[in-house]
Amino acid sequence: MRERQNEFNHLNLKVAVVTFQADFFTHQYITETALEWPLLIDEKRELYRGYGMLSASFWDIWGPKTWWAYLREISKGRRPKKSDADLSQRGGDVLIDPDGIVRLHHVGAGPADRPTIEKILRIIKAHKS
Repeated sequence: MRERQNEFNHLNLKVAVVTFQADFFTHQYITETALEWPLLIDEKRELYRGYGMLSASFWDIWGPKTWWAYLREISKGRRPKKSDADLSQRGGDVLIDPDGIVRLHHVGAGPADRPTIEKILRIIKAHKS
């Protein structure tokens, strides 16, 4: 997403990252990724529940899509890191417009299931006109 930051700025798109961890690993993530966006901590997982991001199954977490995503990262020279987080917590993407209307609500089927940046930008541009 960072590669498209200039385009986000041009579209007045604001990005926030939500996590349920408020510990050393969160600070480590901010440092390792040089996170520039706001990080919201949802320890009680109220946002996760509200958007239907409940626990994933074993197959969702360790299925072929996840292994394929790991292989893509390895091919780019990036080594996957062991996580001490709750691996069963589903992630997702929610796009809310300035009027509070949810334009995209994607609950990830597993860690590798994310909408493309192109899809997100298409939705934004479609509602700006």
